[in-house]
Amino acid sequence: MESSSAELSVYLRYLGRYVPSLGFLRSGESSLSGTEQFPLSREPISAGIPGDLAALERKSQSCRACSLCETRTNVVFGEGSGKSGLMFVGEGPGADEDRTGRPFVGRAGELLTKMIQAMGLSREEVYIANTVKCRPPGNRVPSPEERAACFPFLEAQIRLLNPRYMILLGQTAAQVVLKQTEGITRIRGKSFEIGEFPRIRIMPTYHPAYLLRNPSAKKEVWADLQTVMGWMGRSFGQRTEGR
Repeated sequence: MESSSAELSVYLRYLGRYVPSLGFLRSGESSLSGTEQFPLSREPISAGIPGDLAALERKSQSCRACSLCETRTNVVFGEGSGKSGLMFVGEGPGADEDRTGRPFVGRAGELLTKMIQAMGLSREEVYIANTVKCRPPGNRVPSPEERAACFPFLEAQIRLLNPRYMILLGQTAAQVVLKQTEGITRIRGKSFEIGEFPRIRIMPTYHPAYLLRNPSAKKEVWADLQTVMGWMGRSFGQRTEGR
């Protein structure tokens, strides 16, 4: 499937608005003040967005759209399938993910796997991705520039997978996908449907790494997972929280 010119123009407009180094893509807008510009040697990823996941992943392996390319060991593109219609989006790779090239394989990943199993699914039946595909140094929160530079990859993943349901893990994922600044504690457990991704029911909840630090929040996350299971028509009568 070839990407349409209309879809490509969406990527170009988004990058032109949110990535300062691509300010030439904006029309009639002043540049963002007080924001560091990317060196001109960096290559934007907006041109030629592939039309299938395998080609998109290959393109991500050589991405140099932001400074994270300079410190990564591996690009962590995402994994799984659209079989169940459910997609998870997290923040970014950690040390284990950077080493292996796979998303959510550390302690937080083990907990996510249990959460998925508690829903009566396997990791192979869902798709797991992050807002950025390269590890931020020291596991810091990705900067606005890094999030914006990597967003075309995430957006293309969503459009190619066309999931029916999406669970956003943590504040960064919620801010990136929903394009809002509310804290995760204010919006978790609420259902969202946005114009950019029509027909996808979206549930923000806490990140598994947060649950490792705050085990008492597992009850809230389990309630959120049960809501999504209800959307999917799945029974949770005798299921546990996957502990």
